[in-house]
Amino acid sequence: MTKQGFYPALGTPLNEEGKVILSSLQRHAEDQVNAGAAGLLVMGSMGQQPYISSSEPGKIARAAAEAIKGACPLFVGVMDNSIARVKERIAQLEGIDVDGVVATTPYYYPMSQEDIKTFFKALASASPYPVYLYDLTVVTQSKITANTAAELMTVPNIAGIKTGDLATARVLSRLRPSVNPDFSIMFSGLDLFDTAYGYGIDENLDGMFSCSSAIASRMYKALEKGETRAAAQCLDDILLLRDTFVQVGVFPAFTHAMNLLGFEGAFHPDYAKPLDDNGKDKVKTCMQELKLIP
Repeated sequence: MTKQGFYPALGTPLNEEGKVILSSLQRHAEDQVNAGAAGLLVMGSMGQQPYISSSEPGKIARAAAEAIKGACPLFVGVMDNSIARVKERIAQLEGIDVDGVVATTPYYYPMSQEDIKTFFKALASASPYPVYLYDLTVVTQSKITANTAAELMTVPNIAGIKTGDLATARVLSRLRPSVNPDFSIMFSGLDLFDTAYGYGIDENLDGMFSCSSAIASRMYKALEKGETRAAAQCLDDILLLRDTFVQVGVFPAFTHAMNLLGFEGAFHPDYAKPLDDNGKDKVKTCMQELKLIP
C-alpha cells in the first residue's frame, strides 16, 4: 500500500531524435526524491507516454529506478489500446525494480463497464507487477465508474486507482476498510487536493508537482500540521502556474519551465510548437513570482 504525500508524474526529456536524455531524467527523479515525494510515476500523461518512441520505455523505467535506488515507490505508465499491446509494454520492464504499472482504459473507442472489467482483470492476471487503474475520462472517453472500481478492488493484483473524480475517490475510500484495506487511492484532481485531504484522501498525484515540488512539499507539511490556509495558498500557487501553462500552451510551457529549472530536453510532443518569446516571459515571470527560480 502507498503512503500519504505527493506523487509527481515526471516529465520525459527527449532530444531532437526523440530519444530520452537519461542524465536529465535521472536528475529530475533525484530532485523529486530530495523534495520529499512519496512516489514517482514515469510515462504518465505529463511524461508523454502516448508519444514516446517504442524503443524508449524500458530505458526510461530503468533510468528512473537506478536514480531513486528504492527511496520511494516507482510506478510506470503502460497505457495502450488492447490487452495484448499493454502486455507488450509490461514485458519491456522485465528485470527493472518497479512497484506497479498504471493503465488507463483503451482510448481509441468508448468502452462499456463490462469491457473495462475484462480489460483490467486480464492485465491483473498477466502482470508480474501490481496494476493500478488510471481513470482519465477526458482522454479515454470511458470512465471507470465507482461501482466498477469497487468490483475491481477485490481482484488480486489490482492495487489501486488514480482518479480525479472526488466522488469516486470518496466512495472507494469508504469501501476500502471492508473490501481491501491495502487498496491505494491516488487523487489527481489538482484543483481539489486540499478538499480531498479533508476527506482523508491524502495521496495526490499530478504532473504539475514535477515542476513545483518545493511548493508541493510545503503544501503537504502544512496539511499534516492542520494549517489549512497555508496549504490552500500553496495549492493556489501551483494552480497559478498551471493556469499560466494553459494560457500559453501546456506542454511547450512545461518544457520551458523544466529547462528554466535546469533540466535539459523537450518535454512536449514532437509536433508541438515551442513557446514564443512572449510565452516564455509569462512562464518565467510566474516562476519567479512563486520563487521557483531566481
